[in-house]
Amino acid sequence: MSDVDFKQALRDAGIPTTEVELKKAWEKEAAAQGSKISNTSAWSPFWRIVSELVTKPVVWLMGFIIDTVLPNLFVKTAVDGWLDMLAWAVNTERKGSTKAQGELLFTRTGSAGSMEVPMGTRVHSAAINGHVYELTTTLPGIFADGQLQLSIPVEATEVGSGYNLAPGYYAILPVPVPGIAQVVNAEDWLTQPGADAEPNDQLQLRTRNQFSAVNQYHTDAVYRAMIASFPGVRPDGVYFEHDAPRGPGSANAFVLFEAGVPADEYLQQINAYIREGGNHGHGDDLLVKVMPDTRHAIALEVWPRPNLSAEQRSQLQEQVEQFIRAAFRESTASDYQPTLTFPQSRFSFSRLGEELHAQFPRIESLHFSNSDIVSELNVPRIESLAVQLHA
Repeated sequence: MSDVDFKQALRDAGIPTTEVELKKAWEKEAAAQGSKISNTSAWSPFWRIVSELVTKPVVWLMGFIIDTVLPNLFVKTAVDGWLDMLAWAVNTERKGSTKAQGELLFTRTGSAGSMEVPMGTRVHSAAINGHVYELTTTLPGIFADGQLQLSIPVEATEVGSGYNLAPGYYAILPVPVPGIAQVVNAEDWLTQPGADAEPNDQLQLRTRNQFSAVNQYHTDAVYRAMIASFPGVRPDGVYFEHDAPRGPGSANAFVLFEAGVPADEYLQQINAYIREGGNHGHGDDLLVKVMPDTRHAIALEVWPRPNLSAEQRSQLQEQVEQFIRAAFRESTASDYQPTLTFPQSRFSFSRLGEELHAQFPRIESLHFSNSDIVSELNVPRIESLAVQLHA
């Protein structure tokens, strides 16, 4: 949790922290007070009483202070309810969990006549690391005569950021709908990103940022605090461009979302809060945008270990593809744990190869055709992905 050694800090202050150190301290104090007890062995009746009634409770108390009290006095190391109290002290609260909301594009087999897709129709994603994500329609979808495609609002069945999948992931009707040929989540399908309850590390960042934000000037910290208060926005996922893109006093804030990028309407809500709600500095012109992306064709050759069955090879290929897509932010890091693409950084394919070896022991060897991606104020994403398994 922390690189701070609170036990050593107490020792440096001269405070005994172990049973042996406490016993020496009691003996020294007893001698200083003129005690006549000379039997200091472990079987001494007096010291056995001291150990049971004094030393052991103090050791327990010291452990509680070292492991719980001291770490939770500081934003860097505090967790859970303790961190909530530190955040409250700077007028910050932990963000709750939300359900992903958006629209799916339904295509029917023919355009003649009217047709209804019932409310509550379920749509699944393909299995991602064994987990299937489900959306349900929140309104009936009414196809008019001659209409072949229709966007229907949907909501995730559960809260969480895992439902913010990239376009193309939601395409399975577990219960077929008569007359529907295809369903898919298209580009900009999200209108409200799903979010997990804010984890401790993100709340720590927002709380630390708030120390800089509590002032009368609209600094980056102030704007970061406002933008990161919206669900699905991480405090370390807000990047600023200060070179007056629209003239003096103007700046851009680019938001990096963890997986699926929400529709323009969601960014409009954030901009309306800042620009139209009076939450900007005098003369400021701040515009919030989605982090631009660069598109890349990823090609990987994989040599699996020998004697794998056809099913095992197919499963390995699918899992490798999902792992790479997770690294390029097409699903959340809770499904897999690769190193993610980031703006203003180098994405290393050699590191991704190491992570694939560690994640999938059935890989004998692999080779990426790509060179490292050095990003500026943009985030690398996948244009195409080809994973070839050799015999």
